[in-house]
Amino acid sequence: MDYANHILALRASMDGTRMDEIAAFLAVVEMGSFTAAARVVGRDASIISRRISALETSLGARLLERSTRHVNPTGAGLRFYEQMRAATAAMKEAEAEATGTSGSVTGKLRLALPAAFGRLWIAPMLPEFLAAHPEVAIEAEYADRYVDIVAEGFDVAIRLGELRDSRLVAKRIAGHQRLICAAPSYLAARGTPVTPDDLANHACLSFTRLASHPEWRFRKGKRISSVMVSGPLSTDDAQSLVTAAISGAGIVMCSDWLAASERAEGQLVSILTDWTVEGEGAIQIIRPSVRFTAGKTRSFVDWISERFRRPPWMLN
Repeated sequence: MDYANHILALRASMDGTRMDEIAAFLAVVEMGSFTAAARVVGRDASIISRRISALETSLGARLLERSTRHVNPTGAGLRFYEQMRAATAAMKEAEAEATGTSGSVTGKLRLALPAAFGRLWIAPMLPEFLAAHPEVAIEAEYADRYVDIVAEGFDVAIRLGELRDSRLVAKRIAGHQRLICAAPSYLAARGTPVTPDDLANHACLSFTRLASHPEWRFRKGKRISSVMVSGPLSTDDAQSLVTAAISGAGIVMCSDWLAASERAEGQLVSILTDWTVEGEGAIQIIRPSVRFTAGKTRSFVDWISERFRRPPWMLN
């Protein structure tokens, strides 16, 4: 409790104006521009600029280097940013401990969710959680951007793939794998590939954010196969590729969770099933810290972990 009271005393020593100035500075460093920071903070960019200028004047140090295109922290600004980010996270934890609210399931729960995955598999479940916890209000952001949950004040995030931030606490709730699929109409017209090399002679629908794009990689035991694919459609939107594949436009590589209903209904069928497609990964739920975790956060983590104990897109 002494640590918590120390942090609360630090916050009490700052008036509201200074806290607003620090919040503006953290947002600019995180977002890389005054305009983007203004959207996060909910204030006009000119107000953000004035707050940071006032902070620099008060500290007697230049925190940001400004140009027409970029805003970057100075050496002093980077050190101040790291210390203030850690301090604000500690304040939130300390408040939860000092006020005794860490065990109660109440308050606003801010979630950062991948756009397509969140809409398909998390959104339909949220009403159930809210019904079980009527004193919780959820604010969910569905976006395919990297979210710094500490700096942006999120309680929980769902991530697909590896964890890049060692400050965060992660729990694997499910796995996912990539599949090669096509519509029955396409296979009837063009034939079914038997080996990955056959894909070179087929219309393939490419996801441009695939790390190896336009190369698709496979393995079977010790055998490895890589194919440079081409076709009529390439895009950074995976769902639109699934839609195109259903119409018979070509063969698509997609995550098992993305085309589960289409495969269950026979609109798409899996091919090359004796090969493993590179790209297996984890679905993880992350939060800033396990210390003084709020009851709303702990309850959501436990609840979603149980719901994903058997991933809902797994077909019978």
